[in-house]
Amino acid sequence: MSAGVRSTARIAARGDGRGGTALPALEGEGSLAVRRTRAAHADEARVMLVGAMSGPLGGDRFTVEARADEGARLHIGSVAATLALPGQAKGEAHYNVRLTVADGARLDWLPEQLISAHGSDLRVTTRAELAPGARLVLREEQVLGRVGEEPGRLTSRLTVHRAGRPLLDQELACGPGAPGGWDGPAVLAGHRALGQLVVVRPEFETDRPAAAVLDERGTAALTPLAGPAVLVTAVAPDALLLRRTLDAALLRLAD
Repeated sequence: MSAGVRSTARIAARGDGRGGTALPALEGEGSLAVRRTRAAHADEARVMLVGAMSGPLGGDRFTVEARADEGARLHIGSVAATLALPGQAKGEAHYNVRLTVADGARLDWLPEQLISAHGSDLRVTTRAELAPGARLVLREEQVLGRVGEEPGRLTSRLTVHRAGRPLLDQELACGPGAPGGWDGPAVLAGHRALGQLVVVRPEFETDRPAAAVLDERGTAALTPLAGPAVLVTAVAPDALLLRRTLDAALLRLAD
């Protein structure tokens, strides 16, 4: 196994019995620090991930574990983009995110973009496990290379399970060594920013938004999933336009 930094952040939230959200676990180690910040809603706990060092670099393994128990409303963001870089250690870097949401709880996973710098090799795995009455808002954004730079190798897998059954399981590989066609017209069509927005809400069992193209360029689409959930996928020439597109989709789906 390649040498590298091992970093873990653990966050646990639960209802405090007074209409708010308590954080019985809030800890980070290695390159990941966690901070509670001012919440936008009275019943919410807001946590920000802080990268204490550069990375992930080659051979590093970062893990974020977050759990929202009954009565909790947990919002997780990050203070800056995550920059995947090549490192002295050889081998693939890993960034693993594990989200668990109980009945009657809500978790918003809304970090800043992940940038795949030239020469880097990163595998991102995000897995959400939801109870039947759970709510989830999950956004992922990837930017392939810095300005004027070719991307590194980036493999991203996103899975969402509800009541033990899969709602979504998708994987995308981009950059050097990825299967052919990733930059072709059927996938990214030359764009260098891509993102996903997943919204899971019990009300979608009976009132789920219909499939739609969300912009005049045809670069963003809303797709109902096989359950009370929808997926928005988008590509854009840069991170700013991607964020605007996903923000508009989130506003459209806001409860």
